[in-house]
Amino acid sequence: MSISASKKTVKISELNSITIRFAGDSGDGIQLVGNQFATATAKAGNDLSTLPDYPAEIRAPAGSLGGVSGFQINFGDDSVLTPGNKPNVLVVMNPAALAVNLKGLEKGSVIIVNSDAFSQQALEKAGYSVNPLEDGALDNYRVIAVPVSVLTEAALADSGLTKAQMLKCKNFYVLGILYWMYGLPPEPTIEWIRAKFKKSPETAAANEKVLRSGRDYAENTEIFDARFQIRKRKIKPGRYRNLTGNEAAAYALITAAKLLKRKLFYGSYPITPASEILQTLAKHRAQDVEVFQAEDEIAAICSTIGAAFAGNLAATGTSGPGLSLKAEALGLAVITELPLVIVDVQRGGPSTGLPTKTEQSDLLQAVFGRHGESPLVVMAAVSPADCFHTTLEAARLAVKYMTPVIVLSNSYLSNGSEPFRIPDLSELPKFEVPPLPPPEEYKPYLRAPETLARPWAHAGLKGYEHRLGGLEKQDVTGAITYDALNHERMTQLRAEKIAGVAKEIPPTRIYGDPEGDLLVAGWGSSYGAIKLAVTEARKAGLKVSSIHVRHMNPLPPDLGVIMRRFRKVLVPEENCGQLRLLLRSTCMVEPVGLNKMQGQPLNQEEVLEKIKDVLRGN
Repeated sequence: MSISASKKTVKISELNSITIRFAGDSGDGIQLVGNQFATATAKAGNDLSTLPDYPAEIRAPAGSLGGVSGFQINFGDDSVLTPGNKPNVLVVMNPAALAVNLKGLEKGSVIIVNSDAFSQQALEKAGYSVNPLEDGALDNYRVIAVPVSVLTEAALADSGLTKAQMLKCKNFYVLGILYWMYGLPPEPTIEWIRAKFKKSPETAAANEKVLRSGRDYAENTEIFDARFQIRKRKIKPGRYRNLTGNEAAAYALITAAKLLKRKLFYGSYPITPASEILQTLAKHRAQDVEVFQAEDEIAAICSTIGAAFAGNLAATGTSGPGLSLKAEALGLAVITELPLVIVDVQRGGPSTGLPTKTEQSDLLQAVFGRHGESPLVVMAAVSPADCFHTTLEAARLAVKYMTPVIVLSNSYLSNGSEPFRIPDLSELPKFEVPPLPPPEEYKPYLRAPETLARPWAHAGLKGYEHRLGGLEKQDVTGAITYDALNHERMTQLRAEKIAGVAKEIPPTRIYGDPEGDLLVAGWGSSYGAIKLAVTEARKAGLKVSSIHVRHMNPLPPDLGVIMRRFRKVLVPEENCGQLRLLLRSTCMVEPVGLNKMQGQPLNQEEVLEKIKDVLRGN
């Protein structure tokens, strides 16, 4: 199929999906361009998955390897479950971006380069002694060199902007080129530009002109001789919005508060990569949302406990280091049995570790990381959109069972995005709160027979005055007591209550046959990579199935039975084997591990290779 455009014939190829990676300095607007491209593909009807990749240094030197920012997007039909393994197209704004990303590129891939950035000084900063655009180092790739900086300046020659102001627009020139290559409409981005820069019309006009100029350049120059048409996804009818995992978690908390008919209180201290939840909720303070930016992590969770005592739906968010600081107060929430939602957006550790990179290393901390016997519910989201459903379910369980619930996300899910179908009201779960007895019968630790949850009487409610605190309470009455047998009973009751949440867990879904040679068991963000790898393995005739665990504590009660139907069990995870340890101790199986701790998510190829390796007996 071909069309005639500006005196040239352009071939159009139809693809199921394609993976593009944008890379450059943080100042090149890589995340902005990536997000705008993601929005355009979503509005065009494609499925998508994204992976922003931020530099760990706040202000790394311009042009340095440590300062490279990346944004990868995989878009196409329904098969899009991950941001892709290796990009088909790499867009680089400087030599450092090329040096960092070239090793992850397949031979024959397309590289679009801002050739103006390849000065001698920039090459030396990136470790090049000669220009890779000229020495044959890229002969195995299809390189499209575009003088983006010069062309941007030419497009804005009569704008009245300074050279520095003009060059800030060059990322939109590249975006215009890609919109032409993939047949994407520029209108959504133009609308965004006009809204973003409405107080600076000259800036808005410049960015819009550069975007259109980039598209015109791709349409008219001879170096772009191919366009790509991406197949649309088959979607369930409804309203969709492209959401990051952090945005999805924030909207879940708002939704939960509405269903509960109570105010939402969110107390948090800014920490990468969880800060966006705080920022998103701050935009909705008119919707019965109270947002408190605390001075530290301890103040954040203590204020949240106070808000729960006052009868609000209370939540806090953090990452691994912050969860450590919240541990003592989490014990207070456990012993007072107050409903709380804690969103832990995991990152590479320990300590500051890799603050902008992804990992799954907080599982054991979430399940066990408190002093004393402090059981609580732990859940794990599997995708950016699932951060909504998992956080909503966490809020439901928190108020039904009067317990803190930790939701595990990670940097990959929180910053990544995908289309989210806005659910109808009829599809949302019902929120059940332990009923209050008559005032004359009220006792703080009087328990509901079905759930063992104590009544949630908020502070100031007439006839239900009571006190709570960190000292052990007498069963039923709530009076402070040091009685040894009472402490043992209360400890057991709290544990039984959390164990009882297992009856809320639906039967575990098995992808594939119910028995076979190998079961791949995953959790959290590894879902897409595992699903795609198992699909490929099954197409090759291998007797492989998979399950994905969402409830981490308590674990689904049918896990042991399912795993024992398979000869071997493989657990891929981005840590040293934390779920594997839990499965070994609770289900009496001996899984094989696939463990990755590189600050990057597991991909389909890695899981598939390990599947074959295990089945070969290695």
